[in-house]
Amino acid sequence: MTLRPDTRLPRPLRPFRHREYRLLVTSMAASLFASGLWLVAGVYQVIALGGGPAELSLVATATAVGLLVSALGGGVAADRLPKRAVLLGVEGVRVAAAAAAGLLAATGVMQLWHLAVIAFVLGAAEAFFFPAYSAILPTLLPADELLAANGVEGTLRPVAQQALGPALAGVLVGAFAPSSALLLAGGIYAIAAVTLVAMRRVAVAPTAGRTSVLGDLAEGFRYLFRTGWLFATLAFATLYVLVLLGPLEVLLPFAVRDQTGGGASSFALVLGAFGIGGAVGSLVVSSWRLPRRYLTVMNLLWGAGAAPLALIGLTTHLWVMAVAAFVVGFTGSAAMVIWGTLLQRRVPPHLLGRVSSLDFFVSLALMPVSMAVAGPAGELLGIPMTFVLAGLVPVFLAVAAILGWRLPADEIAHPLDAPADPAEADALATR
Repeated sequence: MTLRPDTRLPRPLRPFRHREYRLLVTSMAASLFASGLWLVAGVYQVIALGGGPAELSLVATATAVGLLVSALGGGVAADRLPKRAVLLGVEGVRVAAAAAAGLLAATGVMQLWHLAVIAFVLGAAEAFFFPAYSAILPTLLPADELLAANGVEGTLRPVAQQALGPALAGVLVGAFAPSSALLLAGGIYAIAAVTLVAMRRVAVAPTAGRTSVLGDLAEGFRYLFRTGWLFATLAFATLYVLVLLGPLEVLLPFAVRDQTGGGASSFALVLGAFGIGGAVGSLVVSSWRLPRRYLTVMNLLWGAGAAPLALIGLTTHLWVMAVAAFVVGFTGSAAMVIWGTLLQRRVPPHLLGRVSSLDFFVSLALMPVSMAVAGPAGELLGIPMTFVLAGLVPVFLAVAAILGWRLPADEIAHPLDAPADPAEADALATR
């Protein structure tokens, strides 16, 4: 029996009609949960080795470097290789890395350089995961269910990776040792891999005409530079990350301390509000149809949605900071769900992995710069003024992107709010 798009299921649940999608999202949920375990266990393993902030920074930097150097290669792999095989390879690497870390820690032979190398490997694996995941979704679902599917991913991430995984890791570390959480992470990564094995084979796009890895990369860059809506949004996103991320990652704990008199629990409250806002934003936008003015709405959600950061710089009340963080998390995640759906629907399938990796690479490229600049900017301008600018500058950047590249005309010329072809939905519903 097949199901048509007019089913009475709530929109966020409609992708779950498809067997292969259910297996994919189960695998992703397990993988995110294991990554949450790793995040906390890795921190306390550094501490158990006698390390402090400098040593923890070394491990975190190793992860970021692994991500950055592998990002573009991950996109090429997603376009050239079977996507399920890429995802299986990623989970296999994660199982081996987490298990190795757990065994080294449990036997007492772990050294800091071991942990840094494993963190680099996990970062590199992560860079291969997201292009393949983004590219496989359109092969499993009809077009009008992609928004809901991306909303599910946006909801699962903060819940599994930022809440449930770290919470269990904290319990395990407190009751036993970091090695127990590391070994459990390896076991849960294995569950993610087994779930992928249960998926049927997914059709692979033909690779005729491709010459080399460098040629594939060049083709992706050519598509980026000649596609106005894509270039405009990525250019805006690059500056958005530069302006926004540093204050959030570096200056927020000092704003909480200096302006509200709060400590670690107060900082955790504001961070928690940001994460909850992201989960709610993803869930809410996945309950709608894709907006008719999708480019305008998406960029304004990012740009105008950052404006509440200015309140963080101006207020002395913790609850105001928490509300502002919730709104920023809500709008940012809502825009990300639209963005992921837009890539899957407007980028040619044979380029989707590379374009997704370019998006990933651009998002990472200025992240270290933003963090490096945030501290000096906070000292030079003051933390309140830095947050005011971080809230207001993205508004102008978004308007410049929308008007400068004539995005309203582009979205009118390329409507994406039409319902999916019933025949397509019927064919996919049997998978």
